[in-house]
This record gives sequence, structure tokens and C-alpha cells, in this order.
Amino acid sequence: MFQFKQFTIQQDRCAMKVGTDGVLLGAWAPLINNPFNILDIGAGTGLIALMLAQRSNAQQIDAVEIDENAYEQCVENFEQSNWNDRLFCYHASIDELTEEFFEEEEEYDLIVSNPPFYAENYSSGNDKRDQARFQEALPFNELIESAQALLSDNGIFAVIIPHKEEENFIELAQSVGLFPLKITRVKGNPSSEIKRSLLAFSRFEQNPLIDELIIETARHAYTEAYIVLTKPFYLKM
Repeated sequence: MFQFKQFTIQQDRCAMKVGTDGVLLGAWAPLINNPFNILDIGAGTGLIALMLAQRSNAQQIDAVEIDENAYEQCVENFEQSNWNDRLFCYHASIDELTEEFFEEEEEYDLIVSNPPFYAENYSSGNDKRDQARFQEALPFNELIESAQALLSDNGIFAVIIPHKEEENFIELAQSVGLFPLKITRVKGNPSSEIKRSLLAFSRFEQNPLIDELIIETARHAYTEAYIVLTKPFYLKM
């Protein structure tokens, strides 16, 4: 169990536990277009959707999760929260959801995803965890095509990915008409290399806002920027 300031995450049945990546995306995803509705692709525990329910006035926050155990846990976490009337999780693959919603002309003002990522052919021996971590389970091009199909005209699509995938991901997005709006590169500490890229896209071509976020200066000595970003959520911040 993971206790946040305004909600609790049960995670015993999820392969992917609460981690810094999800918290970063949930706290960082731009809300400048004041989204009416939000979609979280690959919801896992439901963490990011819950963070966005806390941060936004969105009336409808949908999530989609393919793994049955994670889906059931996500539903429970939604139901136990203060925003259960705004949160809904679908048990489906993103392809199934996209096909159905595209036909119904359902569109979202904000789409977020903390996608699986080890592109390398590596196995931890735990199939559920591998499915949650590997790009094969949700290739970037599929994710981007789904976001493009379901994004409203003024919508924003936000992800967190390994920094080494940034250039490739941006190229794939541009090929379907989604352009970088904001890029934040994340480092663990001032001397470490950039590990993650937070990327937000829109349908408009522009010069993206580019910045850097450092998480800590020493072990458990968090930077002011990281504290400001995560303070609304973490109990001890």
C-alpha cells in the first residue's frame, strides 16, 4: 500500500508498483488547456489518473489497462478515492479501445501514458512485470497512433520515457502530426546523466519549452523544483 496526501494506492496485485516515473508524469502533465476529459493509457495501479483527478477539474477521467489483475486493482483504487464519480477504467488493449472510441468519435483533451520500456530483449523471469516494462507490449508507434486518433484538436499528449528514446519518439510523433510542446529532461542528481524525458505534444508546430529537472542533490536531499512538483502528493514533502 502507498499512502499519498489525498488518496491511497493498493498495489499488491500490480506488476508495476508506484514509482518516481508515474509520480513525475502525474505531477508534470500540462493542464494549460483545462481538459474536460483525460485518458490514461496503461493505467497500472491508477496512480496517474488519480493524481490528475486531484490536480484538474476534468469531468471524465478514463483509464485503460490490459492486465486483468492490474485492471481490478485500478478499479478498486478509483472506487476508494474521493473522485470515484469521475474515474473509470476499461479492461482492454489500447488497440481495442482506440477502434471503439474512434468509431464513436470520442476524443480526449489530455492523454497520458507511462509506457512499458525495455526495448532490449531482456527477461526478468516475471511475465507480468515484463509485460508492464517492455515496449513489445505497447510499441511506441502504436501508442502514438492511438493518441493521435483520440486527441481533441486542442489536446495534449504527455509521456515519460527513457531519455535515450527521446529523439526516436519525437520523430514518430511528428510523422503523425503531433509536435513537442514541452520537454523536461530528468536527472537523479546534478552529476548523473539524464535518465528520463517528460514529453508533451500538441497538434501545433511551435518551439517547445525545454528545461531540466534534478531530483536530489544528495541522497534524500530533494531539490526545490522536485519538492514543488511533488509536494501536493507525497506525505513527507
